[in-house]
Amino acid sequence: MYKVIFDPGAEKEFLKLDTQAQSLVTSKVLDLKRGNFANDKSLQGKHKGKYRKRAGNYRIVYLRENSLLLISVIRVAHRKEVY
Repeated sequence: MYKVIFDPGAEKEFLKLDTQAQSLVTSKVLDLKRGNFANDKSLQGKHKGKYRKRAGNYRIVYLRENSLLLISVIRVAHRKEVY
């Protein structure tokens, strides 16, 4: 099990989503907590070292720190705004 921490900005973005999108993102964050990283992609360029998880039309950008079993959610936004 991983510990998931939301960045304050990511938490604000999450709370602005409609309830249907929030429930989808929540299920994906619970997958991250369980260690399910299937279909996650590593990001390139200035976001190197970060990963993204798809949640419908939204993306969850996170940083995984293996030694601490900690996942920091950096951003939750629509796919056209996230990068």
